[in-house]
Amino acid sequence: MIAKDLGLKVEYTWWAQRRGFFRNTLKAGTCDVVVGVPAAFEMALTTAPYYRSTYVFVSRANRHFAISSFDDPKLKNLRLGVQMVGDDFSNSPPAHALSRRGMIQNVKGYTLYGDYSKPNPPADIIDAVEKNDIDVGIAWGPMAGYFARHSKVPLTLTPVNPQIDQPFLPFVFDISMGVRRDDAAFKEELDRILESHRDDIDKLLDDYGVPRVGGAEGRRVNAKY
Repeated sequence: MIAKDLGLKVEYTWWAQRRGFFRNTLKAGTCDVVVGVPAAFEMALTTAPYYRSTYVFVSRANRHFAISSFDDPKLKNLRLGVQMVGDDFSNSPPAHALSRRGMIQNVKGYTLYGDYSKPNPPADIIDAVEKNDIDVGIAWGPMAGYFARHSKVPLTLTPVNPQIDQPFLPFVFDISMGVRRDDAAFKEELDRILESHRDDIDKLLDDYGVPRVGGAEGRRVNAKY
């Protein structure tokens, strides 16, 4: 959509999203824009946010858990899955929230990156809910929404509530596009295009199952797939 407005052809650079990702892609000049970075991300110059998404509770629809808060007492007696960025349970917002509440023994970690020799490695946590290996998965909404749409069984996605676990542990993030820090003109051009295609972008996000919360972008905050 953006390339069409710019009169350009899209070319993709693929790189494992681990340490060194931005150094070897955007900063190395092998690509010009990274789609889907947190707003005000310090390693790039970011556009105005074009959607806001959230971590979600994922469960099989036929279980009817209706869980939306980490303070729900039902969580203590369920098998829970959380996404991990590293090799422990201390590095993602849901892991922090569960640890604060003493829920460790009933929690299983699923790496966000996974085994790249397998197809769709980040989907493992959603697959685990589908296969009934865990009762509830707590995952980043855009990823969870996309894979939930392809699940063989109906799944329910419920946004984590409240959006911030005090003193300050956010579960909701504004998402932008990132360009090189000295590429201000390109960033402004992207801002213009994103604003002009707001309705088209919302439809595209819906097509991919991306849950949004808050502001003008807040739609589909509780979905069944």
